[in-house]
Amino acid sequence: MSLTENEIEIYSIDLLVNLGYQKANGFDIVDERRSNSEVILVERLKKAIERLNPELNNDAKEDALKRILRVEHTGLITNNEHIHHLLVDGVDVEYRQGDRIKGDKAWLIDFQNPENNEFLVVNQFTVIESGIPRRPDLILFINGIPLVIIELKNAASEKATVAKAYEQLQTYKNSLMTLFQYNAMLIVSDGMDARVGSVSSDWSRFMRWKSPTKQPQHTPEMTVMFQELLNKKTLIDFIKHFIVFEKDKKSVIKKLAAYHQYYAVNKAIIATKKASAEMGNRRCGVVWHTQGSGKSLSMVFYTGKLVLELDNPTVVILTDRNDLDDQLFATFSNCMQLLRQKPVQAEKRSDLQKLLSVASGGVVFTTIQKFFPETDDGIYPALTTRKNVIVVADEAHRSQYGFNKKIKVKENGQVIETYGMAKYLRDALPNASFIGFTGTPIELTDKSTPAVFGEYIDIYDIEQAVEDEATVRIYYESRLAKLHIKEEEKQGIDTEFEEITEHQEDEEKHHLKSRWAKVEAIVGSPQRLKDIAKDLVEHFETRTAVLDGKAMIVCMSRRICVEIYNEITQLRPDWHSDNDETGIIKVVMTGSASDGADWQKHIRNKSGRRLIADRMKDSENPLKLVIVRDMWLTGFD
Repeated sequence: MSLTENEIEIYSIDLLVNLGYQKANGFDIVDERRSNSEVILVERLKKAIERLNPELNNDAKEDALKRILRVEHTGLITNNEHIHHLLVDGVDVEYRQGDRIKGDKAWLIDFQNPENNEFLVVNQFTVIESGIPRRPDLILFINGIPLVIIELKNAASEKATVAKAYEQLQTYKNSLMTLFQYNAMLIVSDGMDARVGSVSSDWSRFMRWKSPTKQPQHTPEMTVMFQELLNKKTLIDFIKHFIVFEKDKKSVIKKLAAYHQYYAVNKAIIATKKASAEMGNRRCGVVWHTQGSGKSLSMVFYTGKLVLELDNPTVVILTDRNDLDDQLFATFSNCMQLLRQKPVQAEKRSDLQKLLSVASGGVVFTTIQKFFPETDDGIYPALTTRKNVIVVADEAHRSQYGFNKKIKVKENGQVIETYGMAKYLRDALPNASFIGFTGTPIELTDKSTPAVFGEYIDIYDIEQAVEDEATVRIYYESRLAKLHIKEEEKQGIDTEFEEITEHQEDEEKHHLKSRWAKVEAIVGSPQRLKDIAKDLVEHFETRTAVLDGKAMIVCMSRRICVEIYNEITQLRPDWHSDNDETGIIKVVMTGSASDGADWQKHIRNKSGRRLIADRMKDSENPLKLVIVRDMWLTGFD
C-alpha cells in the first residue's frame, strides 16, 4: 500500500516534531501576518531578537529587525547572499548611548545554543506575490525566518518524482523571490528518495544525505535526511559553516556541503583541536576524499570553521606546484565570506616570512619548494615558533616525505647531506600542526601519508563517490602504444626515474642531462606520436558519435604536449584555432619567455587557463579536448 502525498506530509511533520520542532498550519497563523505577501513571522523574530540580544537597547533591536526585513538588492542570489551574511555574522547596528554613537552586533540566531532558537514547521503556508498564490508543502522557520522549503511528491505516481518536485520549486522560485531570498536550503522528496540543494543548484547538484552511522536496511532517504540534517544541532551548524557563495567574474553560485564533506570537516576540526593542543602531537591526520568529490571545497569549509573554532589561527595552505597553488588560491578567493578574510599568496620566501611574522590570523598560500634550503648546509631557519599555525597540505601524497638523512654527491664531487621536504618544512614551522587532504594517499615503508600527517580522519573512496553520483564511474580500456627500445638504450634508463625527476622538468639544464631525458625522447619519438595521434582521433570520433563527451590527454612533458597537438591538428585542421574562445582542442601548460615560438601560443596566464577550464567544463561549448602535462593543472582537478 503506497502513501498519498498528504500522508507523506503528515509523516514529514511527525519526523520534525520528534526532533523538537513546533508545528502549525498556515491558516491557523494567518493573524501573525499583515498580508499573504509577508513571509517572515515578524512577531516571532522580534521576540527572538529580544531574547538573543539583551544587552542592546530598543533602537538597536528595531534597527536589526528593519535590516532583515528590508530588500537591499534586485537579484535573488544577491539578496540571498546578503541575508545569509546577516544570519551567520550578525547584523551591524548603531545606537545612541549617552552622547555618542555605539556600534554592535545583533544576532538573529543563537549558533552556540541550538535549543535557544524557535524551530517551527508550517504546512499550507500561502504566499502571494505578483497576484499569484503559491503554497509550498512545508516551510521550516527558525526564529520566524523561512530558511528551509520542502516540496513533496507521491512516490506511487510515475509522474510525481523528486525531479518533478525540483521543477515545482523552480516555478516557485521564479514567482516568489521574497520567500526564496531568505532560503538556506531546498529539499525535495517522495517519501522515500530525498535530495537537498540551494536556490542556484541545478538538478544534478541536488544531493542525497546519508547518516554517519549504519542505518537499518531499507530506511527511506527522507527519514535519514530529516533526522541527520534537519535536527536542530546539525541544521544550525550547517547554516553557519557549510554554505558558501562561490564567485567568479560571471556569476555567483551558492554551494552546500555534501554529507561526506560535512562529516569529514567536523571530524577534522576535532582532530586539529586535539593535535594542536598544548600536549598534542601536531599530527592532525589525513582526509582522503577521491578526486572529483569536492576536496578543494572541503578545504575551504575546514578553514572557514577552523578560524572561528581555534580563535583566529594562521592557516598555511601548502601545495607542490605553482599551477595547483593558483587553482586552489582562486577557489579560496572566491569564497572569502566564509573565510572572513582575504587569502594571500607568498610569491617568494621573504613574503612567506613576513606573512608568518604576525601574532595570529591569516590564510597564507605557498608552495613547498619555498622551504628548500638556499645553502648547502641543509639548514632552513625557523620562520615562526608560534603554536597557532595549522599547515594544510593539498595532495598530501606528494613531496611531503623525507625525515631521514641522505647523502648527495654534486657534480664537482662535493658531498652534502640532504633531507626531504618534510624535515625542512618542520624546521621552518617547528610548532605548527599538520593536516593532509588527498585523493590518492600512499602507504609505503619509506613514504606513508598517515605516518607523516597522522591517522585517517575520514575516507570517501571512489566506490562511495560513484554510488552517491558525486563522480562518474571510471572504465579503463587498455590501448598500448609499445615502446621499441634498443638494448643499448635500456642500459641508460634508471628504473627509479620517477623519484629522480620529481620537480625537475622546469630546471631545463638538469633536465637535459638526466636519464629522464632519454626516456622522454623515446616516449615522445615522432613515429610513436603519429601513431598515438591517429589512434586518439579515431577513438574519440567513434566514441562521441554514440556518446557525447570530452577528453583530456595527459602527456609526459611539455614538448610531447605541443607535438601531439601538432600531430592531431594535422589530421583535423578544423579543430585548431588561434583564438582561446574558439577551437575544439587546446594545450594547457605553463611556461616562460625563454620557451620557443612554437610553444608560446600554448602558454597562458591565469585568466587564460581559467577561460580554457571554463570552456571545458561547459557541456555546450565546442571545446572537446585538452592536452595537459599534469592532470592537476589549473581548473582541471
